[in-house]
Amino acid sequence: MLPYALIDLHCDTLTALLPEDAPLLAAFRDPARRREATAVLVDRVRGTNTLDLPGRHFSLSALPEEVRWCQCCAIFIPDGLTQEEAVAYYGLHQRNFRRQMESLPEKVLPCRTAADVQAAWDQGKTAAVLTVENGSALAGRLDRIELLARDGVRMITLTWNGENEIGSGNVTDHGLSDFGKEAVRELERAGILVDVSHLNDRGFADLLEIAQKPFAASHSNARSVCGHRRNLTDEQIREMVRRGCLIGLNYCQDFLRAGDRPATLDDLYRHVERFLELGAEHCLALGSDADGADVPPGLDSPEKFAGLYQYFLDRGLSSVQAEGILWKNALEFFKNNLF
Repeated sequence: MLPYALIDLHCDTLTALLPEDAPLLAAFRDPARRREATAVLVDRVRGTNTLDLPGRHFSLSALPEEVRWCQCCAIFIPDGLTQEEAVAYYGLHQRNFRRQMESLPEKVLPCRTAADVQAAWDQGKTAAVLTVENGSALAGRLDRIELLARDGVRMITLTWNGENEIGSGNVTDHGLSDFGKEAVRELERAGILVDVSHLNDRGFADLLEIAQKPFAASHSNARSVCGHRRNLTDEQIREMVRRGCLIGLNYCQDFLRAGDRPATLDDLYRHVERFLELGAEHCLALGSDADGADVPPGLDSPEKFAGLYQYFLDRGLSSVQAEGILWKNALEFFKNNLF
């Protein structure tokens, strides 16, 4: 039995390079070779529908026909770019997202609201929501928030692993900058969801002092189950529950379990159990990190993503709980917070 619908809060499929393009990414991260690599990257994305390639964790053509799907598609921006480069990198992939929406209209529709998502489903199409991973896309300018909102961006991960103008990711120990605090307020005003995945603990604490609206952790697990600093502490989870926030379960091997053994669905379920123990039944969703992380064999395709519904039922969750995790909690959050 497959679910009525599935909403995935985070994938890197839009900007993920092909395996043979790995040297291109290395070149892009080298300032001396970045201009040449950028030119090659521009040519590649102009002709590649990255959201519909075979063999990826997410591919439009591989989605089960029985499942109404909503995919949040992140423009991932690497750390270490100059402001000018980050702006150009964002623009390149924002245009590519728009092009793919126009070239695949029979399969997918770009969506900004819960009503848009429902309309796409009613037409038998996948709903695609544009997001950004790494607030370096703002280049330290508040006026760019309105520009991103006009582009259709609905959620921004404040940081990636390192530092940017907004604050610090999980491999650093600074909190939000003064600009970052202003940016959070402006993002809320512009109706763009704040995403705390990758943000470090000090930055999370700073956010709690200024956030006036519910926010998301699009792809984060429970640190008390797997001690990686990318995961959320119990106190952070409790606070997100109190504020009516949204948390997407991450399928990344390193965030599911420690050690060398490949993670399994049971490791993912241990995180589900902990979130439920902490009261997050109505806050819990999916945030696969598809095509942006090493995921276990049981979670490496759309069909297996959809299979979580039956797996959760087999583990003892009620249909209400399973449907909540797969799509209802996220759709309700969108209804309340995306306008």
